Amino acid sequence: MAEIWQYRGLIGNFASRELKSKYKHSVLGWAWSLINPAATLLVYAVVFSVIFKASPPPAQNGMTAYVLYLFIGLVAWNFFNNVVTGGMASLIGAGPLLKKIYFPAYAPVIGNAFSAMVQTLIESAVLLVVLSAVGNAEWTFIFVPFILALLLIFASGIGLLFALFNVYYRDVGYLVGVVLQMVFYATPVIWPPSELAGRTHGALALHIISVNPLFQYVEGMRDALWTGQAPSLSRWGWMVLAAAVSIAVGMVVFIRGSRDVSEEL
Repeated sequence: MAEIWQYRGLIGNFASRELKSKYKHSVLGWAWSLINPAATLLVYAVVFSVIFKASPPPAQNGMTAYVLYLFIGLVAWNFFNNVVTGGMASLIGAGPLLKKIYFPAYAPVIGNAFSAMVQTLIESAVLLVVLSAVGNAEWTFIFVPFILALLLIFASGIGLLFALFNVYYRDVGYLVGVVLQMVFYATPVIWPPSELAGRTHGALALHIISVNPLFQYVEGMRDALWTGQAPSLSRWGWMVLAAAVSIAVGMVVFIRGSRDVSEEL
């Protein structure tokens, strides 16, 4: 961690470069950071709320607007997804620079994670404005930055592992896409956990699925923004533990395996 702090300026430069290049030469520019998730939100909302009649648990003000319930879940999921997939691309993209000068190979990966955080903060601000407009904003929104910070750490650890493996085995990039798609549907992003609770063996399935750390982050966001309550101590425990283990394993494996990474790039 001391080395990360030492190279904080370089990591910031990678984050800045990622942000500047993301919508370069685009007419709408940063508007795409809202248009893309809004389009995804619209598709899922139509499919699951109109066609499949999905019904989320009531919010703290009693409303059952599925689109807002979904919005909260997508903010957390998109953040995780962008950190992991973007980390692989950022390390590959930094290859030519790594061959010229020395710097920690994890710098572009961490930099990408912080650039993803900027987009997530924009989405979160829009979400909070909408929730305030419909009267569903409580003081518990103050927990959101802490949840996102833990999710940033957790996702960065996973991103470091996949970024390293992708350098040596390019099939990893394709495999990660498949795995993330399965994890997406195994995480209560587009479906409420209450849908499982009333089904045969639903309680057991819910118990198994709740072991998934992303379950805790998504539901923690909904605790703070949807039901207006503080996440439970057990949920905080899961989130903190997952973040600590992920970044510790990710950094150790990455540092040990990235000694010759510039040659592979």
